[in-house]
Amino acid sequence: MSTIYTPRQQRILLIVSLIIIAVFVFLGLRQYTIALLGSGIFYVIFRPWFRFLVKKKKWNRLLVTILLILFSVIVIIMPFFALSLLLVNRIQYYSQNSGQILQLIDKMEKATGITLTDQKNIQSLVQQGAGFASRQFPSILSGTLDVIISLGLLYVGLYFIFMDEEKFLKGLRRYLPFDNDTLDELGEDLKNMVNANILGQALVSLVQSILTGLTLWIFGVPDAAFWGTVAFFFAFIPILGTPIIWGPAGILMISQGQTGNGVGILVVGVIVIINVDNLLRVILAKRMGDVHPFITLTGIVLGVPVFGILGLVIGPLLLSYFIVLFKVFERQNQRLRVEAVRDDERVEAKAGKTADR
Repeated sequence: MSTIYTPRQQRILLIVSLIIIAVFVFLGLRQYTIALLGSGIFYVIFRPWFRFLVKKKKWNRLLVTILLILFSVIVIIMPFFALSLLLVNRIQYYSQNSGQILQLIDKMEKATGITLTDQKNIQSLVQQGAGFASRQFPSILSGTLDVIISLGLLYVGLYFIFMDEEKFLKGLRRYLPFDNDTLDELGEDLKNMVNANILGQALVSLVQSILTGLTLWIFGVPDAAFWGTVAFFFAFIPILGTPIIWGPAGILMISQGQTGNGVGILVVGVIVIINVDNLLRVILAKRMGDVHPFITLTGIVLGVPVFGILGLVIGPLLLSYFIVLFKVFERQNQRLRVEAVRDDERVEAKAGKTADR
C-alpha cells in the first residue's frame, strides 16, 4: 500500500519526530545534563594520556580506561565532594550561629566608622546566603540517588567513549555540520578551552587556596582551613577572587587591635597572593590557552544558577564553546561568500566568451 505522504512531507515529518523525541529525552535527563557534559570534559582532559598509553605503549584499552576512571574518582570527584561537605557544614554552622558574624561586623563598623546596615537585615542576609550556598553544592547526605545516577551516567558515558573512541569520533565527523579541516580546528580550539577553563583555572584556584589558607593560619585567623577552602571557589571569579577572603580578614584583625597581623595579611595578599595569581595566569595562558576575564565572569553568572557550584567551571566553558562555534560559523560563511563570488565571476566570464562568439 502506497503512503499518503509525498517524499518531501515524509522528510519534514521525520525531522519533526526526531525533534519531538529529542525534546522528551532532554526533559527527562535535564537534571543529569551536567553528567553528560562531564563525560565529554573528562574525555578531552584524559585523551592525551589514553592515546599515549593505548596507541604508543600498547597497553590494554580496557585496563587504561578503568585506571583513568579510578584516577578521576580519587583525584577529582572525592576531593571535590570532601570540600563541598566541609564548606556546607561550616556554612550551616555560621547560619545557625549568626551572632558571631554580627559581632565581627560590629567590630569592623567601629574600626572603619562605616555603618553597613541593620543587624536584623544582616542576620537575614546571612541566613539567605547560607541557604543559597548550600543549594549550590551537591550533597551526598541528601539526594544520594541523584548523585549516584549522575556519576553513573558520567562514567558509563566516559567508558563507552574510550572503548569505542574511533567509532565515537567517526560519528562526530559524520553528523556534525563541518568539513574535516574545520572539525580539526574546532577540536583543537575546544581542547584549549577545556585546558584553560578547567585544568588551568583549577590549578590557579588550588594555589590561591593554599596561599590564602596558609596566610590566614600564620597570622592567627580562626578557621583558616575553612576560609582557605572558600578561597578555592572564590578564586574562579576573575578580579574579585581571593581578596574577598583575605581583605576582610586583614581589616578584621586590625579592628581587633592586632594591627601587625592585620597589616601582615594585607601585605602578603597584595604582594604575594595577587602577584602569584597574575604570574600563574600568564604562564598558563601561554601553555593552555587564554580566556578573557569577561568571558569567565559572564559564564559564571550564567552557569551557577543552572549547574550549581559546578557552574563556576561549566558556565565559562559553555560560553567559550559558543564563541568558538560562532567563529567557525563566521569562517564558513566567509568561505562560502568567496566561493560564490568566484562562481559568479566564472559564469560572467563564460557568458562574455559566448557573447563574443
